[in-house]
Amino acid sequence: MGVIGIAILVVLIVSAVLLVLLVLLQDESGEGVGGIFGGGSSTPFGSRSGNVLTRLTAVLATVFLVCAFAMAWLNRTPEAGNVIGKARAAQLETSTTQDWWVQTPAAAPEGAAPQPKATQPAADGGQ
Repeated sequence: MGVIGIAILVVLIVSAVLLVLLVLLQDESGEGVGGIFGGGSSTPFGSRSGNVLTRLTAVLATVFLVCAFAMAWLNRTPEAGNVIGKARAAQLETSTTQDWWVQTPAAAPEGAAPQPKATQPAADGGQ
């Protein structure tokens, strides 16, 4: 994790601490989720004019999410998706190649008598 990763980690930690403090400082007059479903304001999502604390909370939440995604992107595992392709490549490297036209005799079981070789027909047609 280079200098950029450390800088993003510091910003992530600072924004998390400030976000927690800002949420604790805000007043409860907005009624939270209860205000959406018929709270005391005239619009369903509360009044549009947010004060400084709510806007700063939104900015810090955005900074926190961007830093979290940046940390995940910087610390991802490279080329982890092609596990099957890597396994096939490793198998090909360790196995010996055998051409399809070359036939190798099968191993005879222990104690079995060797089988006689097949005779080839004479070149003159067997006469």
